Amino acid sequence: MADTVPLVTSTEGVEGGVGLTALLVAAARAIETHRPDSLAQDIYAEHFVRAAQASAHWPVRLDQAPGGDTSPLWGRFARYFGLRTRVLDDFLLRSVRSTGIRQVVLLGAGLDTRAFRLDWPVDCVIFEIDREGVLAFKHEVLDTLSAEPRARRVPIGTDLRADWAGALTATGFDATAPTAWLVEGLLFYLPHAAETALIDTVDRLSAPGSALAYEVKLERDLMAYRDSPLYTSTRRQLGIDLLDLFSREPRPDSVARLTDRGWTASVHTPFDFTHRHGRGPLPEENDALAGNRWVFADTYPVSCMDPAVPPVRV
Repeated sequence: MADTVPLVTSTEGVEGGVGLTALLVAAARAIETHRPDSLAQDIYAEHFVRAAQASAHWPVRLDQAPGGDTSPLWGRFARYFGLRTRVLDDFLLRSVRSTGIRQVVLLGAGLDTRAFRLDWPVDCVIFEIDREGVLAFKHEVLDTLSAEPRARRVPIGTDLRADWAGALTATGFDATAPTAWLVEGLLFYLPHAAETALIDTVDRLSAPGSALAYEVKLERDLMAYRDSPLYTSTRRQLGIDLLDLFSREPRPDSVARLTDRGWTASVHTPFDFTHRHGRGPLPEENDALAGNRWVFADTYPVSCMDPAVPPVRV
């Protein structure tokens, strides 16, 4: 694989707005990859960062970041993304290895490279759904690196506000077979009705034995944390105002919606997994991560949830 990737031309999907946050997560994964006590390895992440004009000057190693590990952005926030990557990697691998699930759907896949870096069963298929511009940028970078997926990969360039379910089934998705669904870093940005529609569609397309993991924020007032170190540093250093991107509508109770339809669900704070893995963010004052929750759900008769981490009450 090449050591560097030149600036690429297909940057329309990642140079602004929500797309720019995909580069932020890639930078965090790159920093995590180079930590001596890394929880997750993504050798492609730094190449995405370097390939886009908007992020080419961002750090991809901790020693390049002002303040190092004490930085709210490149220290604590990057640790959060590193931990999230590991926990959701584990969820997907547990799903395919322990239950026999052979199709995986990544909704809002962004610059996710799990199809390229995880050890999948040979008969697994990974469906990646995101906007055409985001996937075009990802493909241009990965092609430059001669990256090869470790399972059959089906990219689907469509907006999640469109008929993504139709696009998914048109490319070979089998709604009669169990599926592992991942919704990482997406629901923050969706209005109430869009989240509800997405959860209902996942439920409709999920055969018994399916599993779902997703991330939500439960704060009643996001603006109460506007001056938190995390939001302030992201805004000042990168020009990304996350609170302007997040939907401020009241969140739906998607856990209750799933359990009403026969799913079993558990809700966790990221800090639960910090304690489990011995590294990651811990609670602090004026904490922009206070309302973050990671939800794991599955349908009878098999379970992909990890009982080693007790759920929290919400």
